[in-house]
Amino acid sequence: MHPLSPFQQQPRLLTVISDTICPWCYIGKRRLDAALATLAEEGLAFDVEWRPFQLNPGIPEEGLARAEYRSAKFGALKSAALDRQMVETGTQYGIAFRYDLMERTPSTLASHVMVADARRAGGLAMQGAAVEALFAAYFNEGRDVGRPDVLRAIASEVGFHHGPSVKAELWELVEQEDLAARQSGVSGVPTFLLDGRFLFSGAQPPEVIVPALRSAVAPVEAGNASGDLL
Repeated sequence: MHPLSPFQQQPRLLTVISDTICPWCYIGKRRLDAALATLAEEGLAFDVEWRPFQLNPGIPEEGLARAEYRSAKFGALKSAALDRQMVETGTQYGIAFRYDLMERTPSTLASHVMVADARRAGGLAMQGAAVEALFAAYFNEGRDVGRPDVLRAIASEVGFHHGPSVKAELWELVEQEDLAARQSGVSGVPTFLLDGRFLFSGAQPPEVIVPALRSAVAPVEAGNASGDLL
C-alpha cells in the first residue's frame, strides 16, 4: 500500500467527459483502467462516471458518410494518416480499430442518452460497461451507434433495456451536461475531473495518470493520517 494511503479510503468521484466516437477517448479509457488498477493495489479507490461531450454537435441525426465527412474535414490523405496512427496506437492496448468497417460518422447525442440510461438502470458499473460496449461496437465492429436499433441491441448486450420510451428529461439532461461542459471551458476530450474539479485533459498514459491522482488525493489522505495520531 502506498505511504499516502495508510488505510483503505472511501472512493472519490472521477468524472470523465468524453464522446462515444472519439478514438482517443477509447485509448484514454484503457489507460485509465490500467492506472486505476495500479492505484487500487495502493488502497486508492475511485468511482468513475461518464459525462457527454459532442465533438461534432452539428452532424445530422442520421449521420454522414464517413469518407466524405473526413475528407471534407481533414483531406483524404490526412484522414488516412490519422486512421493509421490510431490503428498503431490501439494495438498497444488491445484495441483493433477497424476503420475499413465504418461507413458513417454518426451523431452521438442518442448514444450519450443510452449511456445516461445505463446509469439509471444499473449505476456507475453498468454505465462504464455501456461506454466500453459503445466504443467496441463502433471502433472494432463498425456499427452505426447513431441508430436507435443498434443502441437498443448494445444495451441488451450490456444487460439493460433501452427502449424508445426513454423520458424526455433524460435527453434534456444529456444536452444540459454537454452544454455545461462547453461553458466550463472544455474544448477537447477526454477531460478528467476529480470531485468536480479539473484534473487533466487528454488520453494521458498510466504513468501520468497515477501520480496525478495520487497528488490530487494526497492532502486529504495526509489529513486523515494526521487525525489518527491525535
